[in-house]
Amino acid sequence: MSAELRRLERRVRRQVDVRMAGRRVWESLPAIVQILVAVAAAYAIAHWGLGHAVPLLAITVTINSLGFARDARPVRVAETVLGILLGIALGDALSLLVGRGLWQLVVVLAVVFVVGRAVSANPAFAVAAAVPSALVVMLPDPSGGPFSRSLDGLVGGVVALLVTALVPRDPRRAASRDGRALFSIFEESLASIVDGLADADPAAGELALTRLRRTQPLIDAWATTLDTAISVARISPWVHRHLPELRRGARVLRGADLAARHLRTIARRAEFLVRDGRVRPELAGALSQLATGVRLLGRELDDPELAGAARAEFTRLIGRLDPEELIPGAPVPDAAFLLLLRPLLVDLLEATGLDADDARALLPPIA
Repeated sequence: MSAELRRLERRVRRQVDVRMAGRRVWESLPAIVQILVAVAAAYAIAHWGLGHAVPLLAITVTINSLGFARDARPVRVAETVLGILLGIALGDALSLLVGRGLWQLVVVLAVVFVVGRAVSANPAFAVAAAVPSALVVMLPDPSGGPFSRSLDGLVGGVVALLVTALVPRDPRRAASRDGRALFSIFEESLASIVDGLADADPAAGELALTRLRRTQPLIDAWATTLDTAISVARISPWVHRHLPELRRGARVLRGADLAARHLRTIARRAEFLVRDGRVRPELAGALSQLATGVRLLGRELDDPELAGAARAEFTRLIGRLDPEELIPGAPVPDAAFLLLLRPLLVDLLEATGLDADDARALLPPIA
């Protein structure tokens, strides 16, 4: 039986790996198309426009500047372009002075690394400069002269920047995907907390806490994609109209980041509460209503017609967060647990666009 289970495990793992590989390829298609368009344009300009027989560095600069990184902000692309162009220019100039060979390569790389680290605090900048400088020193001079490579690099850099604005990677889709992933964890975790309170099941609270501990990488990923999307939308004529929508997503992200921290505390407290074996239907009901609001908030990211639904749900719940009203006569630990929901609801209402002071004004006074 154990051998059969191991074979089943390997088969399932292979199937998951294949699906993940297919998903990676599918999600990378916009970047692939963008890079191919940029490479074709850079080659055409350098080869037919400038007459360079083998515009190697025009293509290299284009590919390295765009790449598949999640952070595709124009400023990041520009920084990479500048690093590469610096490396090409230094390589051209130094190879004219010291020639070509092993020790010349070492000297050129040393100078490029020193200059790169002095110019930029980003370690990747110096690395981006070093690779093309090594190519310049190792390859023979082209027919157009040594500095024709610098011109090729400039062509590739300009094309990469133009393509970033004119052929964007549909940044909204990536941001929406990351947002859905985070809210899916929220929904699953809240469902586990509700089950734990309703059934006095500590394991459900532990499961919720385990899930919520996975949220920080999702939050960081969503922040990066939103930052990229907003940066591209500012300069791209094709996606500029989506800038308000992306800024709403950034507002929701700020609230979701705070909510994740609150929910980890709530899950931990819920797991501790139910160790006494007593069910808590009132608290489970409040968390269930909270879960409904969170689910609506996540869906509003993709469906503007739902705008306001999450705020309405949160507003109904926040007005009930008085222990004397919702759980009269309850023990102090139960009342303290309910009070944990108050700052969470304020943050979630802010995520819907409500002013912080207006959100706090909705809190009922505590008797």
